[in-house]
Amino acid sequence: MELSPEDILQVIAKAKSGDQKAYKQLLDHYWNMVFGFQLKRVHNESDAEDITIEAFAKAFDKIEQFDPNYNFSSWVITISKNIQIDQYRKKRNSIVTGPLEEQEDQGNTVVDDSPTKEDALIQEQNLVQLQTMMKMLKPMYREVLQLRYFQEMPYLDMAEQLGEPLTNIKVRLLRAKKLMAELIQQNREL
Repeated sequence: MELSPEDILQVIAKAKSGDQKAYKQLLDHYWNMVFGFQLKRVHNESDAEDITIEAFAKAFDKIEQFDPNYNFSSWVITISKNIQIDQYRKKRNSIVTGPLEEQEDQGNTVVDDSPTKEDALIQEQNLVQLQTMMKMLKPMYREVLQLRYFQEMPYLDMAEQLGEPLTNIKVRLLRAKKLMAELIQQNREL
């Protein structure tokens, strides 16, 4: 169903009041536009999808700041563009460049990056804490987190396995990540 500009403003107003269906409508309506824009920029479906999801997450978190005098599509695309630029800068800055002599000298020293027994123990303890916090989530959120991050399942496979539309899976995962972040933050404050 195509939404008119007036319909979109009504959906945004509902989203501002916390209506989850309104968020889904906005995601469904603008997903292809934002994803297509990012795909042209990054030339990688997985990266474009991740940036698009993050853009909608930021847009939905800051929906109160949206000015109805502007197009929602322009707003969310600008958010996605800024995320992509930030990621590009981080990636570019992480590349070590220097004179060839320095790089050749570095080749003679091999750093052992394998985790120590202490590192493995800390990682295991963190994983146990994370799984304990995940049990505090509703089963539908816990399930998408486990499929995506523990089984590393692609979004499309998740949708097939759960028998849900792809956009529902993306929205649910977005919400689950936000809830987990809140739980982690609360745990740090204790």
